Amino acid sequence: MQDYIVRALVSGTVSVYAGVTTQTVEEARKIHHMNPTPCVALGRTLTGAALMSRTLKGSEDTITIQIKGDGPIGGIVAVTDAHANVRGYVHNPFFDLPLNEKGKFDIAGAVGRGYLNVVKDIGLKEPYIGHVDLVSGEIAEDLTYYYASSEQIPTAMNLGVLVGSGGHVLAAGGFLVQLMPDTPEDMVSFLEERIGRLPPITNMIADGLTPEKIIDSLFHGKPIQTLETCGVSYRCTCSRERMERNLLAIGRKDLLEIARDKKGAELHCHFCNTRYTFTPEEFEELIRDMK
Repeated sequence: MQDYIVRALVSGTVSVYAGVTTQTVEEARKIHHMNPTPCVALGRTLTGAALMSRTLKGSEDTITIQIKGDGPIGGIVAVTDAHANVRGYVHNPFFDLPLNEKGKFDIAGAVGRGYLNVVKDIGLKEPYIGHVDLVSGEIAEDLTYYYASSEQIPTAMNLGVLVGSGGHVLAAGGFLVQLMPDTPEDMVSFLEERIGRLPPITNMIADGLTPEKIIDSLFHGKPIQTLETCGVSYRCTCSRERMERNLLAIGRKDLLEIARDKKGAELHCHFCNTRYTFTPEEFEELIRDMK
């Protein structure tokens, strides 16, 4: 199954986004050579970012999720554009932890205590930045709390990544549900009961459920209007030209010092692990272009 997200409206008062992101998370695992625990943590965050991308209005808008805690993962960064093209990394991809008391990956222990930032660039002079303390480190709960605290939108989010014994991603995906102000109380009660009875999201995806079927499982018997579908992919936006612009941004003085060193420099993209090598001659050419 190709990765994609479905956006739907239920009973005219509930927005729901459901997605399968298995291939995208597996691509991230391969790029960063992650152990299972950091893979699950980043996979959940990338999936959350992809789902949140469907709430953006402008085609050039972006969302960045930044998680910083005192656990061994160090931090998590995930970025999405308005078309669910995501990229991300963790500060420490090579650690691992034992399963928690429930037999699940200990993402809370990996993240620890800290904070979550959501940065929305929607074309204004300054991006919107929402800042909340982490409530659990489980990613979905923290993003749910962000919506309630920073955007005052009643939200339910479920994110999951299933990793096999060989370390490969077997299933990944999730859903995001948001209530409109006029959502009736009986719908709220219905939704709470349905979410409580659902099997783990990774089990649903591993069993072959599509985003459409996940939404139907959530709201079975309610009128569901599918609004759109959108593919999901891991896509980095780095390039040699962008790295050159980054070098120019450090200023002429620092460029001159690097050029005098006669060793050149290597720039590393954290999102895709591509390395760009610049020779001393190329630094001199950049300096000439600044005149």
